[in-house]
Amino acid sequence: MRFPALDERLPLPEARRVLRGWRRTRPFWAGLFLVLGGLELLVVPLSPLTILVSLGLGGIAAIGIGLALVAAGLFLWLLPHTRHYVSINALILSVLSFAATNLGGFLVGMALGITGSAMGFGWTPKEEATRQVPNVRTQRTLAAALPLALLATLGGHRVEQAPQPGSVTAPAVPPTVTTTRFSPNGFLLAGVTTVPTAHGSLKVMILKMNSASLTDYRLITRDGHDELALGAGSLDLSGHVTLYLTKFSGCLEGLLCITFDPNTLPVPPIVPPFVFMTDVTAEQALVTSDSIVANGLTLGAS
Repeated sequence: MRFPALDERLPLPEARRVLRGWRRTRPFWAGLFLVLGGLELLVVPLSPLTILVSLGLGGIAAIGIGLALVAAGLFLWLLPHTRHYVSINALILSVLSFAATNLGGFLVGMALGITGSAMGFGWTPKEEATRQVPNVRTQRTLAAALPLALLATLGGHRVEQAPQPGSVTAPAVPPTVTTTRFSPNGFLLAGVTTVPTAHGSLKVMILKMNSASLTDYRLITRDGHDELALGAGSLDLSGHVTLYLTKFSGCLEGLLCITFDPNTLPVPPIVPPFVFMTDVTAEQALVTSDSIVANGLTLGAS
C-alpha cells in the first residue's frame, strides 16, 4: 500500500524507490522476522536476568540458534531462491529453541522465528524469471548413462579415465535411482541448468561434490522398452563428481523427508559436510565422475 502524499513529504524519494523495488523481489518481511527472532534469542542470554544462571547450556544454545536465525533471515534477503530450504531449517530451529534455550526467548523469539519461516516458505515472486543458466562445460569424464560407466567397473576395477565423448545426449526419460543412504563429501555447488536429449532440452539440478558414497544402490530404466535394472551393494564416486537430476527426494539425517526438483524446491547452494540422506529416490539424467567403484554389482533385464 502506498501513500502518494506521504511519499512527497519524506526525504530521499529515489533511495526509497530503489529500496522498495529491492524489497518486493524477495521475502523481505519473512527475513526481517527471522532476524528479529534471532536477535531476541541473542539478547536474552546476555541480559542480567538472574533466572538464566540456573539454565546452564541454555544460554549457549540460544546464542547458536539466534545466530542461525539471523543468518537464515539474511539468506532470504540475499538468496531468495533458497527460501524453501532456509525456511524449513529456520522453522526446525525455532521450535527447537523452546526446549534448547530459555523457553524460546520466553516465547517471543520462537514466535518470531516460526512466523518468519512460514512467511518465507509461502512467499512467491510476482514474476518468475525465465532466464536460462548456461550449460556446464567440463573436461572431466562424462558418462552418458551410469550403467555404461558401471559395466566397466565389473569385478571392482577402478575406472581412471574413460574416453571423452564428443557430444553426450541424456535419455529423454531419466532412469530411477534408489539408495538407502547418500553421503556427499566436499559439497561444492548446486544449481539448475539444461541438458540435451533426443526430445529436446531437459531441465535438471546440478550437484557438484568431491566424492559421494551410496549404499544399496539400484538403477532402473524408464524409457518404455525392456526394463534394465542395475544394482550394487555400495557405490563410491570420487574426483569432481557432478550429478544431473530431474528429481531428488529423501530424508535429511533420516528425520526430515524432502523432495527437490528444479521448478519447486531446488537443492540449497550450500550443504554442511556432515549432512547425509536416507531412503533416497532420484531421477538421474547424467553423471560426471573421475572414478566409479562398485561392490557387489548385479545386472538384470525384464
